[in-house]
Amino acid sequence: MKSLVIVESPTKAKTIRKFLTKDYLVDSSYGHIRDLPANAKEIPAKFKKEKWANLGINTDADFEPLYVISSEKKKVVKKLKDLMKGATELILATDEDREGEGIAWHILEVLKPNIPVKRMVFHEITKDAINEALTNFRDINMDLVDAQETRRVIDRLAGYTISPLLWKKIAPGLSAGRVQSVAVELIVQRERERMRFRSGSYWDLRATLAQNGSKTTFSADMVQLDGLRLATGKDFDESTGKLSKPKSVVLLDEKQAKTLQKDLAKASWTVTSIEKNIQERSPGPPFTTSTLQQEANRKFGMSAKDTMRTAQKLYEEGFITYMRTDSTSLSGQAINAARSAVEVMYGEEYLFKTVRSYNKKAKGAQEAHEAIRPAGSTFVVPQESKLVGPQLKLYDLIWKRTIATQMASAKLEFTNATILAEGTSDSKKVEATFKASGKKILFPGFFRAYVEGSDDPTADLEDREKSLPDLKEKEALACSEIDALSHETKPPARFTEASLVKFLEKEGVGRPSTYASIIETIQNRGYVRKEANALVPTFTAFAVTDLLEKYFPDLVDVQFTSEMEQQLDEIAQGNLNRSKYLNRYYGGESGLKSTVDRQESQIVAADARKIDLPIEGLEDVQIFVGKFGPYAQLNQNNETISTSLPMDMSPGDITVKKLLELIKISEDGPESLGKDPETGEDIYLLTGRFGPYVQLGEVSDDNKKPKRSSLLKGMSPSDVDHDTALQLLSLPRNLGNHPDTGKEIKAGVGRFGPYVVHDGKFKSLGKDDNVLEVRLDRAVALLAEAKGTSRKSAALKELGPHPDSGEAINVMSGRYGPYIKFGKLNVGIPKGVDPEQVTMEKALGYISEKMAAK
Repeated sequence: MKSLVIVESPTKAKTIRKFLTKDYLVDSSYGHIRDLPANAKEIPAKFKKEKWANLGINTDADFEPLYVISSEKKKVVKKLKDLMKGATELILATDEDREGEGIAWHILEVLKPNIPVKRMVFHEITKDAINEALTNFRDINMDLVDAQETRRVIDRLAGYTISPLLWKKIAPGLSAGRVQSVAVELIVQRERERMRFRSGSYWDLRATLAQNGSKTTFSADMVQLDGLRLATGKDFDESTGKLSKPKSVVLLDEKQAKTLQKDLAKASWTVTSIEKNIQERSPGPPFTTSTLQQEANRKFGMSAKDTMRTAQKLYEEGFITYMRTDSTSLSGQAINAARSAVEVMYGEEYLFKTVRSYNKKAKGAQEAHEAIRPAGSTFVVPQESKLVGPQLKLYDLIWKRTIATQMASAKLEFTNATILAEGTSDSKKVEATFKASGKKILFPGFFRAYVEGSDDPTADLEDREKSLPDLKEKEALACSEIDALSHETKPPARFTEASLVKFLEKEGVGRPSTYASIIETIQNRGYVRKEANALVPTFTAFAVTDLLEKYFPDLVDVQFTSEMEQQLDEIAQGNLNRSKYLNRYYGGESGLKSTVDRQESQIVAADARKIDLPIEGLEDVQIFVGKFGPYAQLNQNNETISTSLPMDMSPGDITVKKLLELIKISEDGPESLGKDPETGEDIYLLTGRFGPYVQLGEVSDDNKKPKRSSLLKGMSPSDVDHDTALQLLSLPRNLGNHPDTGKEIKAGVGRFGPYVVHDGKFKSLGKDDNVLEVRLDRAVALLAEAKGTSRKSAALKELGPHPDSGEAINVMSGRYGPYIKFGKLNVGIPKGVDPEQVTMEKALGYISEKMAAK
């Protein structure tokens, strides 16, 4: 007879098996085994007529949830029940956070075991940790379960109460959420600030200087003119683009700056003061869930979702401690391992003289009691880990950050030199003050291992030296060059995933462990799209946010949502009754249900679909969100002209000029750019949901789908003439035959941009290539670089039959990259993972995760 150990994932089960004897049988629940109904089909027949059935929560019976086992999980439940029949005890070894506690409780509720039940928790999957956990069982913590279930119920109540209203008033398929809506509101509010922003311009001078007789130069920037400070970006009012206090600064324009440039070319330059100070820099704390997401986004561009997915694998494979944590503390074991590694890798002089502790917890901290760090009492060196791709990157990041915490502080010397330039202008004396700064690293300390990233791409890294010669006061300098530099103030930066996560955590909105799913949801719902690394709100985001701000302000209020999070923490600590809290949130005159019922009649759908954007000159143009996307209306001379807005256009891209250009195309109707020489048909310039395009001929019964071609990226309708239109309609165009095969090569534009194709093999054009102009020789060179991009999938590696079903498992090469084929199931291989390194064990893990997510 054996003990049955149940964990959440097959990967975790596989790792734990290595540390347990044959007396233990380890299997996985594949995440949650039951949840609230996802759709009407999942509602049991006996509940279908209940008025609360679609909600899945009986709000009249103490908010009792209706939990169901989905069809995908029924096989999992049956297997676990069968395994339990031969077990002497059940050990629930799910994660130690609230969600893990909730999963354990659900397993207990479904399996209804008649054998002893034990709860086993650990924060890393190592032999020592597992053995220790086996001697320290506990009961399921019902306070944590209550907090988790309350969170699930609140999210359902908010989503299922507000979302249908959005469907009625704005568009189908929209959703609202307790944290999701706050995140969208923050992104929209930042975009409004950017739209209201007015740029200001200013000039200054930069001198290239050297000590007399020296060839080593350094730069100095002008900061004062005749004793008055030069204006910089911080002196401008963002809403007007003008100086906030014009009398307190000097604002140089181009003419003044260039006059000064000439006047100071003959000036005398003297060092008036030197200030030196030595500062120490201490390493930041080890990673929490939030800071790991931020740093992985800054350094690698990884999304919060990718970071958490990769960290989950590292945890389950025994490389790191539990990755859902708000704590920055390190155990004695971790500190000893880090200090030992510092001595071995860098030497004793790089070891901090005493143990450096980080015990500060975030507001309302919960979850695991230790920071994210390498697992075990001896940390595996990244280069010896056999990890590859994103897993290696993330593990290396965690390893370095943890090691750095026990390293000596960095010591830096900063030098600031004030330099006076004295010249003449129109026989008048001119005195200009310049500043030069230098930075010298006296001792690198923890910089040897780790330097934290920055949200400001222009910021200097702390470990980067900036040289300045050994200057003396009253020393004369030689000026070899003066540049007049133009500057424009910049609007507030859009949120990135890193900066959004940082803001949400700072304000106590949501839990760091949920940020990845929130950011993924707002993108999947069409509220936000990513441009480079920035989160850009769509027209739908503006419409929904406008409505919620006006009629349900609490739902998008940061303070209100933060207080809700604190109350959930109170439930987790056993200090607040779950039922009382839910009644207060949902019921009563001021509860969610009454508020929605009361406000719904006040919302006029036509007004809800209209978006007010803070853009000057839009008085006569109104923008709406419709069933088929955003569109604009011009009301002029008692006439309304409408035009669709391109799907890839964002509110922040709108200018009056662009709108009027699109409206003019719509107003004028199809305008012929000329005749097609082959068919004699007219070529028209039109605009639609996907932006401006050219069309050959008109739509008719005989020609229901005339040939069309979208304008290329960066191309404006005003750029399109007859010749350009012909070129666009010629795509994909034949470039000639390949010199080796004799088969034709074509250039065209597809889903992923411009490309060349030959014999089924595609290759994207480079950023400097023009699909309308690319020649045969360039296409041949590009195709020579292409590897494994055939449209037809090819087997890269045959792994063998599945151990259970016997179906073949192969690593394939497809049009969109390598993947694993198992029967009818195609499973993507994570980015960065070499397909040649995928083993049967890894493939089974990827397949299990895909099946669990379905």
